[in-house]
Amino acid sequence: MVDIYSIQINSNLDNDIMDSLKQLVSEERREKVERFKFQQDSLRSLLGDLLSRYAICTRTRYKNCQLKFALNAYNKPVLAEIKNLHFNVSHSGNWVVCAIADEVVGIDVEEIKPIDYGIAKSFFTEEEYCNLISHDEENRLKYFYSIWTLKESYLKADGRGLSLPLNSFSIDIKHDKISVVTSNELSNCYFKKYDIDNLHISSVCSLDKNFRDTIKELTVDSLIQTLE
Repeated sequence: MVDIYSIQINSNLDNDIMDSLKQLVSEERREKVERFKFQQDSLRSLLGDLLSRYAICTRTRYKNCQLKFALNAYNKPVLAEIKNLHFNVSHSGNWVVCAIADEVVGIDVEEIKPIDYGIAKSFFTEEEYCNLISHDEENRLKYFYSIWTLKESYLKADGRGLSLPLNSFSIDIKHDKISVVTSNELSNCYFKKYDIDNLHISSVCSLDKNFRDTIKELTVDSLIQTLE
């Protein structure tokens, strides 16, 4: 089963709560969080780490203090001691999201805002771009972000990140059925899209075809209660 969690960024957290949250992550993460110039960036980094810890602890019998992380060859965070459990985090705009599964998994979230469609011409396949342009103006922007988040979730599930070109595979959406057209090794994967709110869209890719119907939204209090 693919479980997905989200938390909304609250820039008004007082210093005591921020300090409590920082005590729940590694010293290395605390130092990284404190290096950010803007509090919004600090919160995204901190909450992303905490969401993954919450997801792992909820899925396993491990306590937060027992978790150890490492990086794969492409700098994707992985669990150092727990095998066959995969997680991924993304953040954009007002939201941070995390997906966890027994199979490889990738997640992306994007804030929907106006863009230059030339970006799609540069990074989408020809078929994806033609499908995008065929949409009327009213629906085109959301369709762009649907394809973009699906492609990003595939990249993150693959584990190689942007070392795998975005136009080396194609996302096909037909009658709400989503598939990937690719010669890459990761081909028999499954996708699901979620509308978090009117301004944010998220997509998940995994070898596990069983997705939760909804994203579970967490609060700062629920993170602290589970991870302390």
